[in-house]
Amino acid sequence: MQILQLSTAVPKNEYSTEKLMKVFPGQIPEGVKRNILNLGVLKRYFINQPTSHLESETILSEADLVDLCLEACEKAVEKASVSIRDVGYVIVTYDVNPFLCPGLSQLLVRQIGFSPYVKYVNVQGMACAAFSKALELAENHLAVHPKDFVLLCISGVNSYWFYNQVQGIKDVLEISQIGLIKDKDRRSMELRKWIAVMEFFLFGDGAASLIVAKDGERLSVNKIVEVTNLKSKDYLAGYARLTALNEPFKFGFYSHLDKEIPKLGVKYASGAIKKLLGKKAENIMKTAKKWAIHTGSEKLLNIIAEHHQIQQEKLKESYKVLRECGNLAGASLPFILEKIVSGNKFSIGDIILTLGYGWGFSASAAMLEYKK
Repeated sequence: MQILQLSTAVPKNEYSTEKLMKVFPGQIPEGVKRNILNLGVLKRYFINQPTSHLESETILSEADLVDLCLEACEKAVEKASVSIRDVGYVIVTYDVNPFLCPGLSQLLVRQIGFSPYVKYVNVQGMACAAFSKALELAENHLAVHPKDFVLLCISGVNSYWFYNQVQGIKDVLEISQIGLIKDKDRRSMELRKWIAVMEFFLFGDGAASLIVAKDGERLSVNKIVEVTNLKSKDYLAGYARLTALNEPFKFGFYSHLDKEIPKLGVKYASGAIKKLLGKKAENIMKTAKKWAIHTGSEKLLNIIAEHHQIQQEKLKESYKVLRECGNLAGASLPFILEKIVSGNKFSIGDIILTLGYGWGFSASAAMLEYKK
């Protein structure tokens, strides 16, 4: 399977970390500011401007999300010089959509210009492993329909979750202070607020789109592997879930980032790489021209790079996307790949390794190769 075209889109609302601190609804202590700066994100883009306060109940609009995904898809189709009529399958991945049902693909297919009878699928909740899953689904389709083109849309729009959950927060404690709180319920609430702040400053919004086909002369997808829940409760290390409130028609939102995530990230990443490369792992890892590693945070990137002895030059696009866009969940890898492909010269046989990991708890890896 070949990746013929890869395009990305970001919203117009750009926020530096310093600017975002100024519009944050509550006071941020110096220790928490240091935590925020250590995430490694210098700026990010949001589909909505985080300045206004919500009413008691606000119906969130899907319009900006759809427009951003549409922009990325139209770029990919145009640059690939592909007719919409030749696209036989539309794969849309996302975590956040104002509509819990229907899914994002139903909102997109007619906007892009497809027939209402086009084959499509929604992939929701794969988080940072979504890109590899989308490639796998495309590969399965092309095995049966080798003359088709497949359009992939990878949404990394997260602000619906992470901006709304910090609304009304007036104060945040430093993590060292939280650990001293004896009351369990209060300690849990203060930790929840601290996590919400970290997520707000870590995640950004963006969308990516790919056109793939059975044959071509660009980037070939050689192999894809996935791993999830090595221990059955690992998924509790990072998640987003609904909560019930004691009011009619009201639901809450709860997200969690466990302190074990860096350790699990290395463990799952190592397992995925070993499964992907097998006995040739050491040699392929050394000779790979580039790595695209999910932008969990600067700390996570550093840990995985050190653990696998990956040269910084081979990872610079991953750091660049983190600094300039933040964590884009499933869209992180295609954003990194776009920078790799557009900013480097490749020869036949050059290898790119991709690695995603995170909520699930999951990891995925793929080996891409330039072939004539």
